[in-house]
Amino acid sequence: MEWALFEDDIEAILRLKRERNAVILAHNYQTPEIFHCVSDIVGDSLALAREAQTVEADVIVMAGVHFMAETAKLLNPNKTVLIPDMAAGCSLADSITAADVRALRAAHPGVPVVTYVNTSAAVKAESDLCCTSGNAKRIVESLGTDSVIMIPDEFLARNIGKETGVRMITWAGHCEVHERFTPGEIRRMRQEHPGVVVLAHPECPPEVVAEADFAGSTAHMSDFVASGKAEKVVLITECSMSDNLAVQHPKIEFIRPCNLCPHMKRITLPAIRHALETMTTEVTIEPHLADRARAAVERMLAI
Repeated sequence: MEWALFEDDIEAILRLKRERNAVILAHNYQTPEIFHCVSDIVGDSLALAREAQTVEADVIVMAGVHFMAETAKLLNPNKTVLIPDMAAGCSLADSITAADVRALRAAHPGVPVVTYVNTSAAVKAESDLCCTSGNAKRIVESLGTDSVIMIPDEFLARNIGKETGVRMITWAGHCEVHERFTPGEIRRMRQEHPGVVVLAHPECPPEVVAEADFAGSTAHMSDFVASGKAEKVVLITECSMSDNLAVQHPKIEFIRPCNLCPHMKRITLPAIRHALETMTTEVTIEPHLADRARAAVERMLAI
């Protein structure tokens, strides 16, 4: 029913990509008409960071939130990176500043700082290296230390600390989507949908992760679904992810609790079309920040 509303924008975007020599990177939380119809590279934040290094286009359009566009710019300083809506932010990125990181370092001298990619370039610049939800465990274990300052996601840090046994010095930042899930909600879904397999994102509170059958990044969730280990699943994460995976796995039943990310939903087909038509809004990073932030991201990718 919605196709008639999407068709003109999709055709225009495909034409503009050819004219601009542009590619669209889309996060797993984008809506299906973006994810399946106009995107060139899709995935979680780690996959997008990796792929951003290899694209041969002149222009990168980030169908995601602002920190993802900044990361793409860090890794592609000579390319034009556009974000369709500058207001597409992140509660985690907004929760911490560069000054906060410097204060944490002063309070815990000698303790390495691992910063989640869901942060501004200014915060990354104050860090030793970055991590994503997909590689956080590996990053922490690679340091070989008893303590780590892991910012800004308190729940991710606590969940990784439980997995690794490393003492986590945390920051009280939370994802406004994942913090809303509760253990009671999961127990209720199990009662209403017998046999459902629960997959939780590690940005969820630890007590929610403890109720799940599996915890991992959006990429790890996708891999689990593709493995065929479950006939009925519920993804405890942003709800567009289930919509996108359901297209690829029609034989699997998806139970769909819906917590929307208001920032991801600012990215629409008309917004992407406008970005390519007007070449706005371009993401720029001050050179003195970019070099240091890039080093933190590249250390992550090297591991």
